[in-house]
Amino acid sequence: MKILLIEDDVEISDMLKKFLGTEGFEVTAAYDGESACKKFFEEEYSLVLLDLMIPKINGMEVMNVIREKSMVPIIIVSAKDTDSDKTLGLGLGADDYITKPFSVTEVLARIKANIRRSTQYAVGEIQEESTIKRGELVLNINDYSIVKRGKKIELTSKEFEILKLLMKNPKKVYTKEQIYSSIWNEVYVGDENAVNVHISRLRNKIEDDPRNPRYVITVWGIGYKIGEGE
Repeated sequence: MKILLIEDDVEISDMLKKFLGTEGFEVTAAYDGESACKKFFEEEYSLVLLDLMIPKINGMEVMNVIREKSMVPIIIVSAKDTDSDKTLGLGLGADDYITKPFSVTEVLARIKANIRRSTQYAVGEIQEESTIKRGELVLNINDYSIVKRGKKIELTSKEFEILKLLMKNPKKVYTKEQIYSSIWNEVYVGDENAVNVHISRLRNKIEDDPRNPRYVITVWGIGYKIGEGE
């Protein structure tokens, strides 16, 4: 599997490239945003590791360029560790966020988890009902697509998984803890940012009026459930 590593610190880049190489990954390094954008469109990658503070074109702008054409998993690896930075990164399309300093084993675990979720889209889940319909939304589990009024909506892997979780269980209300544990496959430690950001981003994509959602419904004091779109 190929990884595009966008990191201007040569020492960190070389360390990650060497370590990931021993784990069987083919890593292409880019040291600035301009070369990163060029290299991304020259090959097909399974995942992007992206530092935010890179020269020429910053990391957020690079992510916008990638997201215009691809839903490849993007993991931000940055020394910017405030909640606002994480929220902004996730809101612009990142799938995960790792703060520096980090352990290479943590990076490896996050890479494998995100690639595994992304790869499952191509494999499909033939044991399940192939499509689920709620109102004007049609979710196809086999090709991991979501269509509304005949128009395909592009979702990230986590946005899709959240919507699928809710749509498959229309009578159930999920707490933020349950959503986080199901989608991130990690123990919930009380940080609501990740769930909040992805719910907000999902609503912006599927709702006619995100401020008055008809599909991803808030059940105050508990969590979220799927609506019928009426």
